[in-house]
Amino acid sequence: MKSPRKAVALISGGLDSLLAARVVMDQGIHVEGINFYTGFCVEGHTHAIRKQDRARPKRNNALWSAEQLGIKLHIIDIIEEYKDIVINPKHGYGANLNPCLDCKIFMVNKAREWMLAHDFDFIITGEVLGQRPMSQRKDNMPVVARDSGAEERLVRPLCARNLPVTLPEREGWLDRNRLYGFNGRSRKPQIALAAQFGFEDFAQPAGGCCFLTDRQYSVKLADLWKTRGSKQYELDDIMLLKVGRHLRPRPHFKMIVGREEGENHFLEGYRKRFVHLLPVSHVGPLVLLDGEVGADDIEFAARLAARFSKGRDADSVTVEVNDNENPAHIIRVTPMAVDDIPVDWYL
Repeated sequence: MKSPRKAVALISGGLDSLLAARVVMDQGIHVEGINFYTGFCVEGHTHAIRKQDRARPKRNNALWSAEQLGIKLHIIDIIEEYKDIVINPKHGYGANLNPCLDCKIFMVNKAREWMLAHDFDFIITGEVLGQRPMSQRKDNMPVVARDSGAEERLVRPLCARNLPVTLPEREGWLDRNRLYGFNGRSRKPQIALAAQFGFEDFAQPAGGCCFLTDRQYSVKLADLWKTRGSKQYELDDIMLLKVGRHLRPRPHFKMIVGREEGENHFLEGYRKRFVHLLPVSHVGPLVLLDGEVGADDIEFAARLAARFSKGRDADSVTVEVNDNENPAHIIRVTPMAVDDIPVDWYL
């Protein structure tokens, strides 16, 4: 018997990639998934920390999608390689610091390398023509295929009928009539197809899985680059940008303020790297000070920390100060008034 053709599917964890893989599997193709970890992923991090997300399933949606499909998933760490995409995107940024077109080209190219190394035949993505303003525009979809090197071995099953015939279709590996012609931003066709396949529980659209599409996150990342004088970052940097309130009350330091118990626990893992404050006379947040701070800065920051504690209306709040070079010590401060906190301190 002839061995089935093999395809590698980019699995983000969103509905589109789940459906795209299933559509191809239904034509007798052996499919395996690939998921790239950039460090900017939303799921599996803040969803597990924040109280407001407590009702959401605590799962890796890419792994969950692969389980629903019954396929093997390969998770690949691309944190270091991905930095150049974020810092120097050839095609620029989207509405925020999201290099979506460069990102798609990069990931399809990585999938192409994996395909060749593992003797697979073609690549599947869940792209839908016109759904995203950068990487899924009609004029940019050929750019992804060309610049990634995938060329005619890149198949977009959900919108294939709106695009030129690919190699798998021409060779008879795939029946074009069993592919789809979805177009535009409406999710109704995908939801209907999910119901047809019996998928009742699925993640939100994949654009929500990357923090770089988030305006506030992008503001914090831009602030990080500006204050350091260089568009560089490490994994811990971008993880910390996901957690807490970020305020820059003075140009030379920033405060990261835990908003709830889960965030305080997370920030505790970084205490040895930063001067940190904790209200002790009243329930309050753990606060990290990122930058070079003197005694005056610490007292100033302690007043802000007190403002975010349960003692915000008290005459004074006792705050423990840990600067990692001197023994922990206690100071008493008057909480800063709300009117004394300008909006532009918040990142």
